Amino acid sequence: MRLMLKPFKLSPRLQDFLTFVYLEALCCIFPAVIMLGLALSKYIDLPLPRYDFMLILCIVMQAVMVLSKLETVDELKVICLFHVFGLALELFKVHHGSWSYPEAAYTKIWDVPIYSGFMYASVASYICQAWRRFNLKFSEYPSWTANLFAALLYLNFFANHYIEDQRWGLTIALVVLMWNTRVHFQINGRPYQMPLTLSFLLIGLFIWLAENIGTFYGAWKYPNQETLWQTVHYGKISSWALLVILSFVLIAKLKGIKSSLQKTRY
Repeated sequence: MRLMLKPFKLSPRLQDFLTFVYLEALCCIFPAVIMLGLALSKYIDLPLPRYDFMLILCIVMQAVMVLSKLETVDELKVICLFHVFGLALELFKVHHGSWSYPEAAYTKIWDVPIYSGFMYASVASYICQAWRRFNLKFSEYPSWTANLFAALLYLNFFANHYIEDQRWGLTIALVVLMWNTRVHFQINGRPYQMPLTLSFLLIGLFIWLAENIGTFYGAWKYPNQETLWQTVHYGKISSWALLVILSFVLIAKLKGIKSSLQKTRY
């Protein structure tokens, strides 16, 4: 009597989960390279200052991603724009003592290494690639009011050194504003959706975890980490979630402008 074995077949949900993990890994390549570079450069003797090495690594990695078509030229343009925004924020925050970059480097401007802008750009890289790979769509998205709040969020990162921090007020307003907004995505042709505000919180949480890794390896330091490393305060999750919102709204605006230009041409 021959024993017949049925071929093993994954359930559709498990297939979708594995595909989701794989696509998320592809979207996270650039930020993962930055984290890996920070970790390795702490223990490897380099022929140049560490921050200079990180700048070269980020530039080379961006070139590799575009040439290998992991990233499009349009996405590279967005990343460069976010590098400028991020570097401007770094210059301001470091000048006001929010954190510091203790190591020497040739590519430092006013005590801020130029590579630091790429850490913000890596968030934009993730959002751009997730948008493309998951074919993101949005329902009940408050476009013009979201643009206004994005501008207020960016200004608050600077203004909270002079006036009371408006973070929580803006957060509550955004949650109310986007309460009914859903992000729709596809995995293996099957549709899924989730609240947009929940996705912001989850991404902010993962960035906070990455920030703990970055400060552990000495990429930068907060004032309470000067003598002994400590976990980054949980309140930073809200800061990163708000930064993700800012990044998302700006990318949505850029995609809307591009779509309008393409329609005009035809």
